[in-house]
Amino acid sequence: MASDTLLIIGGGPAGLEAARGAADLGCKAVLVEQRAALGGTPISAHYAALTHGMRDAAEVMGEMVAAVANDSLVDVRLGTTVTGITGAAGDFAVTLRRDGAEERVSAGAIIVATGFDHFDPGRATQQYGYYMYDDVITLTDAEKMLKEGKFVRPSTGQPPERVCFIQCVGSRDRHIGNEYCSKVCCGIASKQAIEIRERLPQCRVFIFYIDMRMYGYWENDLYWPAQEKHKVNYIKGVISEVVLKGDRLIVRGEDTTMNRPMEVPMDIVILSNGMEPSAGTKAVARTLGLRQNKYGFIDVAHDTLDPVTTSVPGIFVAGAAAGPKDLDDTMGMAGAATMKAVATIRRHARMTSAR
Repeated sequence: MASDTLLIIGGGPAGLEAARGAADLGCKAVLVEQRAALGGTPISAHYAALTHGMRDAAEVMGEMVAAVANDSLVDVRLGTTVTGITGAAGDFAVTLRRDGAEERVSAGAIIVATGFDHFDPGRATQQYGYYMYDDVITLTDAEKMLKEGKFVRPSTGQPPERVCFIQCVGSRDRHIGNEYCSKVCCGIASKQAIEIRERLPQCRVFIFYIDMRMYGYWENDLYWPAQEKHKVNYIKGVISEVVLKGDRLIVRGEDTTMNRPMEVPMDIVILSNGMEPSAGTKAVARTLGLRQNKYGFIDVAHDTLDPVTTSVPGIFVAGAAAGPKDLDDTMGMAGAATMKAVATIRRHARMTSAR
């Protein structure tokens, strides 16, 4: 018996957009989220403003959640995980667990939208003194302070006079196995640099980069305004270490444009940490039997021509579960995955009725 229901795993931007799209197409959806609330990483990691567009993250995600929560075709299951699966495309039986109790739901197709985790700079090598120095923070830490309406040195509670970003922390790094570009870090650093300058006009802000990678409209929305309007200093270079000297951090490295060593005092160092597959993505991949690529993200049929079809027929993927993605990519993938998933459900329904 073919199922008329789409199961979506993950309640972040990709999962919410997939659920909304399925409902718009008249398809029933079950949206499973392991956290106690919808909204995904923008909410759980306390994002302030989204790039690009600089809209308030909570406001945007609230609109997306409301669109799903108020639709009778979408059945939201919070605090729930997927623990097993049997069947095949058109007629999956999926085991869900919540509060120690299990139930089985039927699904004609599945979309995995389990997102990413931020790279932990202190995980293996105490990179740049994260966990050692209070004033070495990550993009996520900075985002939380900006959301709370303050930006201060964690060690003193006072506004900083000098702040820098170090790009490509946990990305484009063969030593830790993450050779890929995480795609959004350059844009997020530029966005936060603008926000810091707007909040603290006397604070000098620097961005140390290998090369800046801006995509689409991010160039005009963030990169040029950061330099021309907000006077953010972009310095092409490689940072080798961050040490504490007196009450300030010293950033040491090489200015590769001038071809000379540099040593710059800072009050706050922000590490632009990249993306890695989330624990939920790796767990769901194992449970559903999905092939993963060498980095642990879910493998797809073709990165360009078919970025949403997984190795298991009837199971699709959307967003950063398949690799580093910005919101533009995520929303586009969610639409494509929904189209293919709903088509799968209706194709199997026609095959069943024709027998």
